[in-house]
Amino acid sequence: MNIADRAAIYNPVLGKLEILNAELKKLADKYGVGPAQIPVAWAIAKGTLPIIGVTKENQVLDAVKAANITMSEEETAELEKVADSLNLNVIRMWEKEMK
Repeated sequence: MNIADRAAIYNPVLGKLEILNAELKKLADKYGVGPAQIPVAWAIAKGTLPIIGVTKENQVLDAVKAANITMSEEETAELEKVADSLNLNVIRMWEKEMK
């Protein structure tokens, strides 16, 4: 996929992603972690064990930070409310369909 194709896909959702990232940052600031740790903490709060790929020491340390966050039910609900209101589904939207 070339840059123009990716731009055509992502440009319409960039504003929505900014809103979601702002919500992630609020929680990240509260817990003293980076925004990338919040989705991992959210998954743990929902009772799952996220499978994350790590190849560097700092990624392991980030995973430990995420595992040490205890999000409240209110925080998980608010994050889900914001995400749902944006109607985003970006999973594999840039990849070719697997058959």
